[in-house]
Amino acid sequence: MRSLKVLILEDNPFQLMALHQMLNANGVFNVLTAETVETARQSLDSKGPVDIAICDLYLEQGDSLELIRELAERSLAQVLILLSNAEPDVLQGVANMARQQGLNVMACLPKPASAKLIGQVLTDCQERLRAGQPVTSWARVRHLLDLGEHEPLPPSADTSQASIVRSGRVWFQPIVNQAGELQRVEALARWQLDEQELLLPDAFLPVLEFAGMEEAFTWHVLEQALGLAGQVMGQTGHLLQVAVNIPGRMLEREHFPQVLQSLLQLHGVPAHGLTLELVDTSRLKTDSAHVTGLLRLRMMGCKLSIGDFGMGGTSLQSLLELPFTELKIPPAFASGMAGDDRKAAIVAGAMSMAAHLGIGVVITGVETAADYHAAGKLGVAWLQGCFIARPMEVEALKQWIMFQATPVHVPVHR
Repeated sequence: MRSLKVLILEDNPFQLMALHQMLNANGVFNVLTAETVETARQSLDSKGPVDIAICDLYLEQGDSLELIRELAERSLAQVLILLSNAEPDVLQGVANMARQQGLNVMACLPKPASAKLIGQVLTDCQERLRAGQPVTSWARVRHLLDLGEHEPLPPSADTSQASIVRSGRVWFQPIVNQAGELQRVEALARWQLDEQELLLPDAFLPVLEFAGMEEAFTWHVLEQALGLAGQVMGQTGHLLQVAVNIPGRMLEREHFPQVLQSLLQLHGVPAHGLTLELVDTSRLKTDSAHVTGLLRLRMMGCKLSIGDFGMGGTSLQSLLELPFTELKIPPAFASGMAGDDRKAAIVAGAMSMAAHLGIGVVITGVETAADYHAAGKLGVAWLQGCFIARPMEVEALKQWIMFQATPVHVPVHR
């Protein structure tokens, strides 16, 4: 295990000592300890950020919520582990809050924490952080783009484009209706770091954004997705609808709709075959260039989707004032809804609202037959998730479509 740096915030001195010993037993010796939030702040200010923060939720002098916020805002920790015997809904609420603020919440452990659980979580953290991963942002850019030590940063446009073409990958995940019939595929970004390691968006998109490469990468994904749709159209005469995530700032580019229109025409794909999904809707402003950009895209015929509806800063105001045609219900609400009445109620409420507004719904994170059936009982929606099909490369998708002459088979509950 590489040398992790860990902060422990625990106001019980005996449990604090026990946690410290557990970390030492797992080969972690760079440990900052604190019994109060103020002491934790002072330690972080003097000794710098940590890899992992282990925080007791309830303290004799208040709680650790303020520190958790600071950990996220000031990038003082990469991973958060919560310690508490709080009610599950409280603990889940704190974990969700921390994730929305940008922290990777690895575990919520009961008190007192056991040595076995701490060991397991540290191992998981180690795998996530990966040995030798650069820490500084520009170092991560250099690492991700495989640049030499003396190559200039930020990277030139040519260097950026070459890296995107070399390492950018686009996988696809089918979206079906409740009869299991294919309706659309979503383009999902990947980054081939080396022969063995394929990175998911959370691991590389922030780095590309920092390097000013996010928009160029989005165009790469659009090119691949529309290229696939054009191939299918040419070979079968049928339209394969595709969805692509775009950052909100691209809406501010005056020529974005025109360039996109040219790309659609190049591949012979009608605009109504493309859905543009915006996840960071909290950044959209209803009185700015964003509205103009969205309206131009809708006038072209493109569909617009609110991604991760109900998470982060997504608001009902977006549905009222912006021309969206669809909302996507995220896995945080959909996964496990068959056995969770609260999740089912949230999904049902979102579907009812969408029906009254006259917009579509995609339920993502459908991982089991039970959730598949539960969605069918709540209303009309399209479905996406690993129970239906996992994300796959383009050739695998073509095979999936070829053999998908019949709908997804779902066992019937007796």
